[in-house]
Amino acid sequence: RDAIRLGIMECQYQFRSERWNCSLEGRTSLLKRGFKETAFLYAVSSAALTHSLARACSAGRMERCTCDDSPDLENRKAWQWGVCGDNLKYSTKFLKKFLGQKRIGKDLRAKVDIHNTNVGIKAVKNGLKTTCKCHGVSGSCAVRTCWKQLSPFHEIGRLLKLRYDDAIKVFSTTNDAVGHSELAGPQRHSHSPRHPASPRSTDLVYVEDSPSFCRPSRYSLGTAGRICSREGNCDSMCCGRGYNTQSRLVTFSCHCQVQWCCYVECQQCMQEEVVYSCKQ
Repeated sequence: RDAIRLGIMECQYQFRSERWNCSLEGRTSLLKRGFKETAFLYAVSSAALTHSLARACSAGRMERCTCDDSPDLENRKAWQWGVCGDNLKYSTKFLKKFLGQKRIGKDLRAKVDIHNTNVGIKAVKNGLKTTCKCHGVSGSCAVRTCWKQLSPFHEIGRLLKLRYDDAIKVFSTTNDAVGHSELAGPQRHSHSPRHPASPRSTDLVYVEDSPSFCRPSRYSLGTAGRICSREGNCDSMCCGRGYNTQSRLVTFSCHCQVQWCCYVECQQCMQEEVVYSCKQ
């Protein structure tokens, strides 16, 4: 549940200004296709599950795992000092077993889905960093303890959104050297035009062009009524239909002062706000 909620919230945040805003409506139909948006959903879902499991291990919420396997760091000392590392090793192993990746499908869609799932896992791995804490008298570093810590999931979501923006359309090709099919996309370098390029392990891949998402369909509710920014994305989001302008009064806290002791006292102010929304 934690992973599902984390993946949905991050997806909707990253696509808040796009025509497709990662809404739950139409997601079942979307996952049956091979769009760029499908690629992102597979990646962000696997990343959220990997991240949530690793954090749950280090928080002591899982019976089968504890802290990470940092050298010279016992779990008892780790919890005592509050330096329990995120167990990415366990979460990655569990996820691949859970998804059954040993039974790789032969068709193109199966390969694409597994590739994008692994992109999500790799994005979490790339965000793993070493954090250290000093122990000693008066803050001296007589003893230093280091552990592994994952990046905030927002950073992983931002990285996957960049991967989405540069996603590669692929097809299936036969590798004569090993005798089985592989994913292939446009050649990146002009010096070898005859041989298609294999996507990198960090590239999101897709097999069919996305719909416009402008009008209601089985994949989304369209963009009618969506809030947009006049200086930013209204022209794109509204698909040339134009946008409505509406004024509204917004209440917010203002003139806040710290009172003795110990609370903040604020006044309520109002201001006029202009809102732009896409026409039908």
